Amino acid sequence: MITALTVAVSAAALALAAWCGLAAARSVPTKDWHFAGMAVVTLLALAQLAVGAVRLAGGERPDGGMGIFLAYLLGAAVTVPAAGFLSLAERTRWGSATVAAGAVVLAVLEVRLYDIWGGGTGG
Repeated sequence: MITALTVAVSAAALALAAWCGLAAARSVPTKDWHFAGMAVVTLLALAQLAVGAVRLAGGERPDGGMGIFLAYLLGAAVTVPAAGFLSLAERTRWGSATVAAGAVVLAVLEVRLYDIWGGGTGG
């Protein structure tokens, strides 16, 4: 994986987590600007999905196993959108908390992707 992209996705996810966590602490449900932030983080995660697919198609293989790598890669791509949809169902502070938790999960998934790929040795 590309280390800089992994760091960018993780940093953006943690920033989104802090932003939505602050909104939850202030009893604010998710607003349009939160969804804009989710879109940015999701686009970064989709870019990582594309990079992973291209690398796999090019013959590179993760050190930690293909199946687990694909599961984490796909999971990372859908984590924030899933949390966003859940926040639409819960239009209270807990919707914001759900997005914050989903963003933290994405950051953890990114660390695992980095490890499974081989610690960035591929790029």
